[in-house]
Amino acid sequence: MLNWLWGFMIIIGIVYALITGNIESVTQGAFVSAKEAVTLCITMFGIMSFWCGLMEIAEKSGLIDKCRYMIEPLIKWLFPGVPSSSKAFGYIVTNMISNFLGLGWAATPAGIKAMKEMAVLNQNKNIASCDMCTFLVINISSIQLIPVNIIAYRSQYKSPDPTAILFPSIIATTISTLAAVIFCRVMTRRER
Repeated sequence: MLNWLWGFMIIIGIVYALITGNIESVTQGAFVSAKEAVTLCITMFGIMSFWCGLMEIAEKSGLIDKCRYMIEPLIKWLFPGVPSSSKAFGYIVTNMISNFLGLGWAATPAGIKAMKEMAVLNQNKNIASCDMCTFLVINISSIQLIPVNIIAYRSQYKSPDPTAILFPSIIATTISTLAAVIFCRVMTRRER
């Protein structure tokens, strides 16, 4: 649906530019935007590679397992239907740690694997379990200690202080995650 919407808006913009005689501005805007997109992709690729590499090192060094041990009681409380011995549990931990560090691209593969494993544990295959819904909501609202993407974007566009959003980001994501946890706990109790 979004492809149709974007395509429609692009066609409308080009037709309008033709009618008003501003097609040169559209062409120039397309080239400038393409250049910015490539530059941003290269910047983000470097940052993504760095942080994903750090996560890989943390996993192989056992740091993720230590963090797992520390947050295991929280995960058990949030996801009572997921046994701590299951693969889903490990993927949930990896996803939450990655999100906490602001590494959405590193969190995504673990999140997908966690959902697949929770689907295996789910008794009713036609409806998402409470644990699956809780994971989705908390994953979307996750607390971020370091919003790496936003800092990279602000850096790319020459912000005088790219890290100025650090403290407001921590406050906003903490509030959104607390609201998500409260909502999920209320809904889980209603379901039971």
